[in-house]
Amino acid sequence: MLLKLSTFALIPALLIQGNRVKKNTLRLPEPAGEREGLFGQGKPLSILIVGDSAAAGVGVEHQEEALTGAILNQLQQDYQIRWKLQAKTGDTTSKVIRVLSEIPAEHYDVVVTSVGVNDVTKLMPADVWIKKQQQLYSEIEARFSPELIIAAGVPPMNMFPALPNPLAWLFGRYAKAMNRELDNMVKKKANMQWIEYDIQKYQNMNLQMAKDGFHPSKEVYTLWGQEVASKIRQTF
Repeated sequence: MLLKLSTFALIPALLIQGNRVKKNTLRLPEPAGEREGLFGQGKPLSILIVGDSAAAGVGVEHQEEALTGAILNQLQQDYQIRWKLQAKTGDTTSKVIRVLSEIPAEHYDVVVTSVGVNDVTKLMPADVWIKKQQQLYSEIEARFSPELIIAAGVPPMNMFPALPNPLAWLFGRYAKAMNRELDNMVKKKANMQWIEYDIQKYQNMNLQMAKDGFHPSKEVYTLWGQEVASKIRQTF
């Protein structure tokens, strides 16, 4: 209730700041590089990566430096990986669901997801968002039958350099509420884990975000990929 009241109270400031951010924030393209392939050597493993601009790798110049490249680099010595990236800048959870429903259904051992930031910017309440998430993961399980799903938590957007207060503060509150719901959902699913996007940890390691102040940098993608790879190794 407090978050809803805060949202209504801040609407005039949010409109002004939102338009200013859209106008002034550097728009980075999705990185170049292949979106599917076969990579590495060892045990067979299939991975599908889906989601928004962070999943797509915005913030770096090539997919080798992005989340996909970081995951493949970590696993290449022990697994022969059939992989596919299905992600697009601006996609909300609803859009990701629609996109997945249109691609061929096939088995993937692992599905990695990153989605939520664009739902935050639309001020979607956490209780509505988690129902969308449940729909997303039901679709993933029905179409791709993964043994493991790894979800990225919603970033603490209050710490995004590109966002001013009170916009950043409010987005951060929405993100925190969404992560709380995500944590509760994952605890009930035996084949699912989630990774917290810990900007405070990255800052303590002197790691910066991408130059737009909104997306991960190569170094952050590398750490994210290491966390994903570690969870995969624990299962396969």
